[in-house]
Amino acid sequence: MNARISARELFEQLGERLSLRWIAGERGGERVLEAVETVARRPSLAGYLNAIYPNKVQILGTEELGWMDTLDARQRWDTIHKIVHQRPLALVVSKDQSCPEDLRVAAEETDTPLWSSPRRGHELLNHLQYHLARKLAPRVTLHGVFMEIYSIGVLITGESGSGKSELALELVTRGHRLVADDAPEFTQIAPDVLDGTCPELLQDLLELRGLGVLNIRQMFGDTAVKRNKYLRLIVHLTRPHLEPQPGGGDGMQRLTGDLGARRVLDLDVPMITLPVMPGRNLAVLAEAATRMHLLRAKGVDPSAAFMARHSHFLERSE
Repeated sequence: MNARISARELFEQLGERLSLRWIAGERGGERVLEAVETVARRPSLAGYLNAIYPNKVQILGTEELGWMDTLDARQRWDTIHKIVHQRPLALVVSKDQSCPEDLRVAAEETDTPLWSSPRRGHELLNHLQYHLARKLAPRVTLHGVFMEIYSIGVLITGESGSGKSELALELVTRGHRLVADDAPEFTQIAPDVLDGTCPELLQDLLELRGLGVLNIRQMFGDTAVKRNKYLRLIVHLTRPHLEPQPGGGDGMQRLTGDLGARRVLDLDVPMITLPVMPGRNLAVLAEAATRMHLLRAKGVDPSAAFMARHSHFLERSE
């Protein structure tokens, strides 16, 4: 389902911060803006008054109202008619300027939300653009446990019963933080940034077989949970084959580890696969995998260094 926001929701979410007042067109509060393909094209989410490529939220500052005052009566009416019939989500007058009566009447007749704010135009633009971009950004829900480990966001995935929640609980007891269990939501807020959050229904909760639902905040304190985190790494838990596969060709993996990537929205997120076997301390392995990821991000690759050392040793032996 596409992300969407109504004019009334936008007013309620930013009304206090921007000191918005509803001047006219209150019946248009259910007008909806959806994150469809056209949103990413020429018309932007918010911007100054543009009658050629209209923005979804049109901001009318001093210059825009002054320009409208220079038009003759016919041109002015045609311009206002064109603005309101493009069905913007809302019109916003900046700096508490006096709203032209003809604009107010047109907004009331067409149920176009018309707001006023004491903020300057560029402040309105920054707040509206940032807020709408986050609300309408592409998002996806993944199955797993999202954690903050050594200050980076790590998604723990695996099939049901592989021990994801038990691993998350062990990591919490070791000082790391829980973001979301079972169904974290990821939003692409920038070309290379995936922001992970927890659905409100699951906030602070972790479910374990045999114990039921645990409230991590109440058990371990406020520092044991995190509201959101950027996704940087996926740790995938898998059950290995009991019998070694002949000719499996996994010799290189013994050196480099089982590295890969998983496509999440428009990003390839690094993924490390950890086999789940009796006696393995998965919490220590998950911490080590995170540390290795941090080292690789700095350009340090121990396996490459070892292979270079081995090649140098062979050359010296010859």
